[in-house]
Amino acid sequence: MPLPNKNSEDDLKLKAKIASSKFLDNAFQVIGVVTMILAILVLGTLIAKLFIDGIAQLNFDFLTKFPSSKAAKAGVYSAWVGSLIVILLTAAVAVPLGVGAAVYLEEYAEKNWFADFIEVNVTNLAGVPSIIYGLLGLGVFKYGLGLGSSLAAAGLTLALLVLPVVIVTTREGIRAIPGNVREAAYALGATKWQVIWDHILPYSMGTTLTGVIVALSRALGETAPLIVIGAVNFIAYLPENLLSPFTVLPIQMFDWVGRPDPAFQQNAAAAGIVIIAMTLGMNAIAIYLRYYLRRSIKW
Repeated sequence: MPLPNKNSEDDLKLKAKIASSKFLDNAFQVIGVVTMILAILVLGTLIAKLFIDGIAQLNFDFLTKFPSSKAAKAGVYSAWVGSLIVILLTAAVAVPLGVGAAVYLEEYAEKNWFADFIEVNVTNLAGVPSIIYGLLGLGVFKYGLGLGSSLAAAGLTLALLVLPVVIVTTREGIRAIPGNVREAAYALGATKWQVIWDHILPYSMGTTLTGVIVALSRALGETAPLIVIGAVNFIAYLPENLLSPFTVLPIQMFDWVGRPDPAFQQNAAAAGIVIIAMTLGMNAIAIYLRYYLRRSIKW
């Protein structure tokens, strides 16, 4: 009577395990593709509905008129100007601080429990709800520093909101730089700061720009923090300085959506198109800069 071949049984088990793993892998790919297609369809449907409702209202007058109690005369002039100023303030504060913090944590900070503690908290802050930052801005900037419901308070609040994103993405860009770049620069006598300024920052700029544009795109659409610090729903003039009252496009949309007149719903849709256009414009600039920088840098 022939003895059972143990090797054959092991081979069969191994083949069955490989087949099962391949099946699960293929199933996961199919689920991922289907999920992605559904998400794109939902997003495309929402954007299409937005354009269908608002494209008729979108014209030069709509962009150059102030808000009004009559839908036919209402515009988003003060809102898009306010959004642009707030985003510029946010970038002016968050980008230098975020890049500087990332450089310090990656290049200067000692690898100990305190650095690990900071890293964990920075990562966690990226997921904190935006309303919490609004309350922080209310207590620190509006009342603590006496900035009131101003552009400065809004810019600083949103800068805190997006700062963790800038730090995390910049650190990822710095980590992706090969170590031989640093070694070659040190071998030629460069100082640590020269290595960072002339090599590390330029080579990581593509990833940094990606993080910045993602962060600013989030800030552009935020409503809750600005409501908390006192952004106004109706303002029929442009801000005179950084301490002036303000409104932004999401706040204007929020106001119009809550009105019963269907014409204001169309105005809100048109304002949504303006937000999408501004976001795409920022992304286009970032993509161009990233492409230009990558072409100009020689590894």
